Amino acid sequence: MFKFPHHQTVSLMRSCFVLLLCTSGIGLLQQPQLDRLKRAATDASPEELRQQDEAEVVYLNLMQQSPTFGFDNLVADWIFLDFLQYFGDNPARNQIGYELSPEYFEAILNHDPYFRDAYLFLSGSTTLYAGRPDRTIEIMNEHISKLSPRVPDKAFFVWRYKGTDELLFLGDSQAAQRSFETAAEWASIYSDPESQAAAQVSQQTAEYLASNPESRSAQIAAWVMVLGNAFDDNTRRYAISQIEALGGSVAVDEQGRLQIQQPEGD
Repeated sequence: MFKFPHHQTVSLMRSCFVLLLCTSGIGLLQQPQLDRLKRAATDASPEELRQQDEAEVVYLNLMQQSPTFGFDNLVADWIFLDFLQYFGDNPARNQIGYELSPEYFEAILNHDPYFRDAYLFLSGSTTLYAGRPDRTIEIMNEHISKLSPRVPDKAFFVWRYKGTDELLFLGDSQAAQRSFETAAEWASIYSDPESQAAAQVSQQTAEYLASNPESRSAQIAAWVMVLGNAFDDNTRRYAISQIEALGGSVAVDEQGRLQIQQPEGD
């Protein structure tokens, strides 16, 4: 029977022990989360919910300051699960809102700036729900310089999220143009249809903005991205209403695909 050399066995045991310590420690830190979920099922008052949010801020700060022993990705994933619990607690969110959304993603991306999907949820929750596109862009700017066209895979999506928020919610067409230009450049290195389509749309949006910073076509293209990435019906309805307000129209074909009609002129 094969046996590991002694030094490899010791190394493996140490790694397992460290992982056990990490997961056990995080599990203990999670207990307040479980308690919060149980209390959310009751009719908690706004004041009680705010106190829970204050405790959550302490927890998130602790997670950022505690050693991870090399398991940063694991910690980032764990905090993301906490965020999903927070975001999905509709009774609490309806009472006191989504103010902690950016704090979750600051903690997540500090541990793992290559967590691509986190940028999508950052934009959706912090910009649309918490009403803080400024914080979304601030957090993105802290980490986006660490990315490259292939790390993480299809990192161009992050630049598209950034450009969309800059254009639609901050009104910064120049910054949005730069973001879409970068998205087009990064997407063009991939050969798959999704990436090539993203490169084309991003380049068109950047060109619209270069010729007309108030371009309705560019804004509609950005709202189409919001619509395609939306994770709830309210956001979908809002995106459609914005497309229609800009003179566009939205239809669904027989295959269930969205068909967007741009307005004449720009």
